[in-house]
Amino acid sequence: MLIASSYGLPKPKLTIFSSGKESDFALLKKGLDSVLGPHKHLSEDYKYQILLDHLKFPSAFQSFVLDKTLLFQRKKPTDSSGLFFRDGKKRIDYILVYKKSSPQVEKRCTFEKNLRAEGLMLEKEPSLTNNDIMFVKIHATWDTLCKYAEQMNIRMPFRFHRRCRQIKSWLPRNPMKLDKEALPDLEETDCYTAPFSRARMHHFTINNRETFFSNSTRSRIVHHVLQRTKYEDGKSKMGINRLLGNNTYEAAFPPHEGGYKSRHSIKTHGAQNHRHLLYERWARWGMWYKYQPLDLIRRYFGEKIGLYFAWLGWYTGMLIPAALVGVFVFLYGLLTMDASQISKEICEANTTIMCPMCEENCEPWTLSDSCVYAKVTYLFDNGGTVFFAIFMAIWATVFLEFWKRRRAELTYDWDLIDWEEEEEELRPQFEAKYSRMERVNPISGKPEPFQPFSDKLSRLMVSVSGIFFMISLVLTAVFAVVVFRLIAMEKFASFNWYFVKKNWQFATSGTGVCINFMIIMSLNVYEKVAYLLTNLEHPRTESEWENSFALKMFLFQFVNLNSSTFYIAFFLGRFAGRPGKYNKLFSRWRLEECHPSGCLIDLCLQMGVIMFFKQIWNNFMELGYPLLQNWWSRRKMKKGGGGGQNVENKAQLPQWDKDWNLQPMNAHGLVDEYLEMVLQFGFTTIFVAAFPLAPLLALLNNIIEIRLDAYKFVTQWRRPMPARATDIGIWHGILEGIGVLAVITNAFVIAITSDYIPRFVYAFKYGPCVNKRCLQGYVNSSLSVFDMGELNNRNHSGYCRYRDYRAPPWNTVPYEFTLQFWHVLAARLAFIIVFEHLVFGIKSFIAYLIPDMPKDLCDRMRREKYLMQEMMYEAELEHLQKERKKNGKRYHHEWP
Repeated sequence: MLIASSYGLPKPKLTIFSSGKESDFALLKKGLDSVLGPHKHLSEDYKYQILLDHLKFPSAFQSFVLDKTLLFQRKKPTDSSGLFFRDGKKRIDYILVYKKSSPQVEKRCTFEKNLRAEGLMLEKEPSLTNNDIMFVKIHATWDTLCKYAEQMNIRMPFRFHRRCRQIKSWLPRNPMKLDKEALPDLEETDCYTAPFSRARMHHFTINNRETFFSNSTRSRIVHHVLQRTKYEDGKSKMGINRLLGNNTYEAAFPPHEGGYKSRHSIKTHGAQNHRHLLYERWARWGMWYKYQPLDLIRRYFGEKIGLYFAWLGWYTGMLIPAALVGVFVFLYGLLTMDASQISKEICEANTTIMCPMCEENCEPWTLSDSCVYAKVTYLFDNGGTVFFAIFMAIWATVFLEFWKRRRAELTYDWDLIDWEEEEEELRPQFEAKYSRMERVNPISGKPEPFQPFSDKLSRLMVSVSGIFFMISLVLTAVFAVVVFRLIAMEKFASFNWYFVKKNWQFATSGTGVCINFMIIMSLNVYEKVAYLLTNLEHPRTESEWENSFALKMFLFQFVNLNSSTFYIAFFLGRFAGRPGKYNKLFSRWRLEECHPSGCLIDLCLQMGVIMFFKQIWNNFMELGYPLLQNWWSRRKMKKGGGGGQNVENKAQLPQWDKDWNLQPMNAHGLVDEYLEMVLQFGFTTIFVAAFPLAPLLALLNNIIEIRLDAYKFVTQWRRPMPARATDIGIWHGILEGIGVLAVITNAFVIAITSDYIPRFVYAFKYGPCVNKRCLQGYVNSSLSVFDMGELNNRNHSGYCRYRDYRAPPWNTVPYEFTLQFWHVLAARLAFIIVFEHLVFGIKSFIAYLIPDMPKDLCDRMRREKYLMQEMMYEAELEHLQKERKKNGKRYHHEWP
């Protein structure tokens, strides 16, 4: 009775296995014939599957039935590629994986019964590598695809085609472009598209029903059904995500289109599938200098991933001019280092005695001991610093403005212009949570779940409190690093080893940066916190969920990565005090001072070490870790570690088994990928005045990053669900915010951290050759005098020098700030105001000059809209005239 009602069959004359204790295969066969005998169109293996799904057998008998079913199945011819059902005709659109030992049998059976009711066809297959794993293969029928394609407003090819674009063959071939022979599958008809409608199906170009909907579109439709199918009674009991969360299913993914390697050359035999084509023309390291095949990436992985790689490629290309200018600035400092007046004075200051770095065990030291430190500082703090900071601020604006234009072209070519307002859907979790509270949607006019403002505000306040709490943990860790630097400074300055004692600045900065890097990596646990806080807010749509989660992750990681950098840039050496009256932390540790040549080298060292090692770590985690995991899975598979068959040759496995042994894509989609690049963008622009080689390091990393991500997506990860998107989401707003912050921070770095302004004031006001604007005597002018006799330490006497603008001890008002100090301070503030207004003005002017959408694209869109209306009119007229002829009615030329 249960079988018949579940599958829409007539009630049988008798019911079998009421006790559930029979174990005879003949009785099982007899029972099948008695219950389902009238329905001879059902295959034997399908009958067995019905029994397995809906009868409550003991586990031992269930295993017996399964063995008999699989024995029967193995006798039938199967598709060797693993991309079809056992009949070799129905394409597999999605794969569900579950464990036989899972106790959630009832939920799974109800869910699969409802999937069949929605028009999906299911077929189960055991794993060859693990006896506890079962695969559920899903196929969407033509009627189901048409039904949901219409509901989802999926745009499909229209009957009329665009005019082919003229190609100027006489132009020399760009070596970075892939020619048509390299990507033969991309030579498809360029046609108009329109939202699919079953009522107007005759308007669409349907040459073959099997290929009309692409594999990615079929998978997206099936995923849409999986998200909204119930597994229990009640509005909240729905969706594959909840079933994955409660371990009813272990995984859900669309299958790859076969292997990515072939024994035959792609040049002679062609590509065996799109995955193979992507590997040969995109993911291989030999393709590092080629443009990416974005259309093929979009077709295989979906528009959302295609836009990510388009943005990453655009960002990498724009880094080339920034890296070249940065290298030129660095080379300028390298070539003029020996001619630097400040470096010469520091290296020749053999008689200039500097004050001790600590008050107990430290001794006075000569300024010439820091000659190397001064020369290295000049590499990054020279006349090109201001120019490069202005250039990078303008570069960030140009990059974002031209990306808007590039995105507009991609969204037009990929039929995404009107997608967001047509296809944005509510999250199933939001529908389940607020199903009892509804309001009329002002756009659609239909009732939908509604989150009250009071509930939204309270949840938002809790989320913001969690964010501030996590940020406070980061700031506490930074404070701990500051304390470590203070302790290390005293220890290294009084070290017995002369080499360390002489280079205590490098030792303190280097160890501080390394400790800070380890803390940064150890505090990288924000993902779970951000996930919990985002779910607590209950965002309305998937895009809102992703944007909220991405913003939290960015705030956590940005503060974690840059808080210590902000300390070095703007606080290091600013509140140290003076000899005899130093400011101390907890009345114990003296605050750090800047080197006589400035604090910029500390900032440069901080950025270089963190940027270099973090990129290495990220690349290892992105590729090395999945490689190790997949290697371990293959090793267990060969040994039969899951209790399955010993599989020596991976090619013997069906595609679903191969994909199951790959690593799943990150649970949060592309958030981690974007986050890494956006943080790198911040490092490249925010403190670029202190580290002109940052764009070069970013460029080299991104060239590797594109191939790493491509190789990872194609070979190491299961195929992600092909999703659609019109832009890069909240990341564009974050990039614009970073661009504004970069202008402010670079202005402060040049004015406060760098010695550019003090040198400028000295050259124009206090130098011995004002008209020539030279820096002769600058070092002596920037050092103040202190009487060591005022110290409690009787071993020290005489005068020593320290970095500040204060009156000497013999002055009527000793140790007060001099007039030069106030002139420098005024110049710093004036520079910040002028620099910010100038750069912001240039940025705004450039943004105004560059429209977000090219004019020719606007004309094409308006032209297409006009032609679409004409074509729809003509196509409908032609169709109705054919219908009238067919029905024998009178033929009319006018619109009926």
